[in-house]
Amino acid sequence: MHTTFAQDRQATYRGAMARFTTGVTIITTRTPDGPAGMTASAVASVSLDPLMLLICVGNDLASRDAISEAGAFAVSVLANGQERTALRFASRCDDKFAGVDFRSDHGLPVVDGAVAHFACTVHEEVAGGDHTIFIGEVVSCAYDAESDPLVYFGGRFNSLCDPESHARMAFEWQLAASL
Repeated sequence: MHTTFAQDRQATYRGAMARFTTGVTIITTRTPDGPAGMTASAVASVSLDPLMLLICVGNDLASRDAISEAGAFAVSVLANGQERTALRFASRCDDKFAGVDFRSDHGLPVVDGAVAHFACTVHEEVAGGDHTIFIGEVVSCAYDAESDPLVYFGGRFNSLCDPESHARMAFEWQLAASL
């Protein structure tokens, strides 16, 4: 099978983007039929005055229409150890929320144990190729300074490396082993 120049460029683009480390988030909203959500890594800060962030949602996803209709969404930044939640919300299973603990912020579901979360109202929708860019005005946010985030790099979940913590653990392990 022969690939076209456009297919080669897309593959190269995907490979290059996989080298960009991102946080892993769950985007949620409320609909008349219940909550809707998805896993996303395309999230970025936009403005401090007013507080704004953006998310990118594939146009073929049900979450895209749900966010547009609700006019609001939440972003939960997942913690290291929440890989199963990320995979569940990346799937097309019927009830993504089953077995996942949530709380509410401004009526929006927020993942319990997330390192941070943002509740937003949709400020603007912008077409972006095969995605829609939602710019949200942050109405509420919180974070846990003691949690470590789940990150995504090279097509795999990872965690941040804290050299000081690793050095302390290695010292304590060696000390315990010598006793």
